[in-house]
Amino acid sequence: MAQAMTVGIIGGGGWLGRAIGAAMLEKGVLAPAGLILSSRSGTLAGFEAWPGVRLTADNRRLAEEAEVIVLSVRPEQFAAVEIDAADKLVISFMAGVSLDTLIARTGSGRVIRAMPNAAAEIGQCYTPWFASGQVSTADKAFTRAMFESCGDTDEVASEADLDYLTGLVGSGAAYPALLAEAMLAHALARGLPRRVAENAVRGVVVGASQLLGRGGMPPAQMVQAMLDYRGTTAAGLQGMIDAGFKQAVDAGLDAAEAAARRMKSRYS
Repeated sequence: MAQAMTVGIIGGGGWLGRAIGAAMLEKGVLAPAGLILSSRSGTLAGFEAWPGVRLTADNRRLAEEAEVIVLSVRPEQFAAVEIDAADKLVISFMAGVSLDTLIARTGSGRVIRAMPNAAAEIGQCYTPWFASGQVSTADKAFTRAMFESCGDTDEVASEADLDYLTGLVGSGAAYPALLAEAMLAHALARGLPRRVAENAVRGVVVGASQLLGRGGMPPAQMVQAMLDYRGTTAAGLQGMIDAGFKQAVDAGLDAAEAAARRMKSRYS
């Protein structure tokens, strides 16, 4: 059942704000009349497909009318966002903008930092979030409903946890895409036709990985089971392990976390 509240998404014309807004409408979290989208141009391609939803270029007006304000802009654009969000729930999707900075610049103590990703467009997004001490039980319930409309979600225990997850979760499909790119290059170098190579890689990275979904086999158990089988998969896995696969992943996640922390210093 749609909640009787008004949500304003600043940056609602961007892919993430638009995807989460659409998911809330589709899953009945909000009625169309309860959603306001803002974009700098005041226009939105395909907006005619959103009957009942309001569109504005005026962030101050959006903040006056909305009970929940979602910040779905790039961190470097936040300085240009002028709103008074006192006594409103503010939910930020911005990497690297700290809770203290959000509280100081929006005037609200009810602030949540969250890190959704591109998978929101297909209802497969995992979103961790961290809340300030003034966020109420009702605020948290709405936040869960918002993110469950486009996937799964968890409240995390500290802002440091969210900073780490910014590098892990916020990257969305980029890490699987890197694996797919490497596998595709290898297959093409062996002379496979591109169509066959692309279908094979997609079947592994996108299709077969569904076995790791909720209720599926834990990753470590699957890897060990394949190693124990001592077939071609075991040989492939062992080759990757011996070449430093884990160390490469560690290096990547460490670098992403460090970048998130540098951003936090830059935008505080």
